[in-house]
Amino acid sequence: MSERRRTPRPAKRYLRLRPGANAAGPAPAPPREEPAPVDGTPADERSVVDAAVYRGGRRVGTPGSLAATYRRLREEPGAMAWIGLYRPTEAELLSLAEEFDLHKLAIEDAMEAHQRPKLERYGETLFVVLRAARYLDAPEEVDFGELHVFVGPDFVITVRHGAAPDLSAVRARMESTAELLALGPEAVLYAILDAVVDGYAPVVAGVQNDIDEIETEVFRGDPEVSRRIYELSREMVEFQRATRPLVGMLHGLMAGFDKYGTDEELQRYLRDVADHVTHTSERVDGFRSALTDILAVNATLVTQQQNAEMRALAEAGFEQNEEVKKISAWAAILFAPTLVGTIYGMNFTHMPELGWVWGYPFAILLMAVVCVSLYVIFKRRGWL
Repeated sequence: MSERRRTPRPAKRYLRLRPGANAAGPAPAPPREEPAPVDGTPADERSVVDAAVYRGGRRVGTPGSLAATYRRLREEPGAMAWIGLYRPTEAELLSLAEEFDLHKLAIEDAMEAHQRPKLERYGETLFVVLRAARYLDAPEEVDFGELHVFVGPDFVITVRHGAAPDLSAVRARMESTAELLALGPEAVLYAILDAVVDGYAPVVAGVQNDIDEIETEVFRGDPEVSRRIYELSREMVEFQRATRPLVGMLHGLMAGFDKYGTDEELQRYLRDVADHVTHTSERVDGFRSALTDILAVNATLVTQQQNAEMRALAEAGFEQNEEVKKISAWAAILFAPTLVGTIYGMNFTHMPELGWVWGYPFAILLMAVVCVSLYVIFKRRGWL
């Protein structure tokens, strides 16, 4: 796989803190938010993967259910709830909608996967749909996941419909940097966006490596390369649908910085994410163009190969036809004396030429004249 090529990311202030330490003191070890397995079945058969209540950037509660989370949030003034769900049931989503006043259109979208990436604002709640991606080395394919995020004044709800992204790493990162987590739900949204965009980098590197291999296969004349180009082109269409809307979404968030009083430090981080998603989107556009060019070159090479094969077949047919002409000409030449000899070999008693003194020389001369005449005719026509 080719080396990851991305513009160096500016050093982030909160990354200088030691993992497990923050401004408010050591943070408790967070429970792991296990990513769903590839077959789509959660390890614990529950939709609620992790639910926690935070205050001042620290976890102050880990309720075991949605109802317990609601109660704990009400008991903690100035706290924030972060609820992680994996393919929740309709009842669970309706419960969340009732508790946090979520719009019914957003709930309908969250119930169904296969939504396009978008950002919608319903009053004080943001609804964000993201398409995460990961590169699978063994089959050399791109696997896409879908993530729905509800961001309100005191809550963040994530709804996953795929194995990607691994939100356990995002939660661990945020819990290890209290000063960032203390900025509230918008900081969590930034961390999720950053994780999704960072997850595109290995995909870009893997696709670049695939394109390099495809170029080699094209000029090597691999007959299976056309199928691989087509499949990778389909994946790039999906990748483009995942990344291109993100550019507009992040610019929309940046446009509301002043209106919604976004923290200045958080503004810098979001601009950084916007820069990287723009870079990724441009790379994906370049991949689509490159694959289109490679497909055209492959079609040209295949056509040239087919023309060469047709030319070789035509030349072989021409040579075979020439040989048939020669064989036919000699067969006709030899047929004349054979015919004369056959007639005089029938041994009939009454044949006028049998008693003629010049009969034998005449027969030989006749055969010679016919053979020479046929030879001259075939020679002039190029058959011999």
